[in-house]
Amino acid sequence: MREKRPESRRKWLVNVLFAAVILAVAGALVLLRGAGRDAEVPLKAQLIYGDQNTVLDLPLDVDRTYDVDTGYLTVHIQVEDGAARFVDSPCPDHVCESFGWLRIEDQTATCLPARAVLTIAPDQ
Repeated sequence: MREKRPESRRKWLVNVLFAAVILAVAGALVLLRGAGRDAEVPLKAQLIYGDQNTVLDLPLDVDRTYDVDTGYLTVHIQVEDGAARFVDSPCPDHVCESFGWLRIEDQTATCLPARAVLTIAPDQ
């Protein structure tokens, strides 16, 4: 067996150290991002629609279906069990329905023909 030369061993150690530093920084960023959020902060659905970017807050603690005229199409938002989604969309492709249920902060669904964006946001 051949013994590693000191310079190749040094390069290997530098690479391992570099990888360890990168992983440590990534881990710290993940921890810091999560530390700033309170798990008990209530959430709401927020529909932003139309040319004026009208904002409609929808509580997630009340099961209900909302019909909202965006000025282009009437979108239907279903809220159930702490989640919201587009349903029965009048748009031609129904892509907005494919986003499914939104229940985690910052999840977003968009209906481009209706010019409407549904997102989950903190209820502050």
